[in-house]
Amino acid sequence: MGGFSVGNARPIYITENGYASHFPANLTAADGNWSLNDKERAVYIESHLLSIYNAIQAGVDIRGYLYWSLLDNFEWAEGLRIRFGLVRVAYPGQERTLRDSARFYAEIARTNCLKSFSL
Repeated sequence: MGGFSVGNARPIYITENGYASHFPANLTAADGNWSLNDKERAVYIESHLLSIYNAIQAGVDIRGYLYWSLLDNFEWAEGLRIRFGLVRVAYPGQERTLRDSARFYAEIARTNCLKSFSL
């Protein structure tokens, strides 16, 4: 990686890293499987974790990574139309459903292994 001094190195914790998708806030669970097959989010997570792995191998002191966010949530700048969650929230009835990316991320956590998974 080069270019950084060990004397200036600080531990790094990545505390917010997420992929936004756009869906209307008024969709309900009865409206179907909207947003559940979110391969783009899984690819995003995989690419970022691979970059973190490469940085660690190069000597960067990365001690933590937190995906943003577990659940779809209200975003101050965008309201409810931006969806970051590994778990879909159908806001009208507050139903929560795991997205494919949640299963993907859970498998990485369970196995402590980064590999491509079929989605």
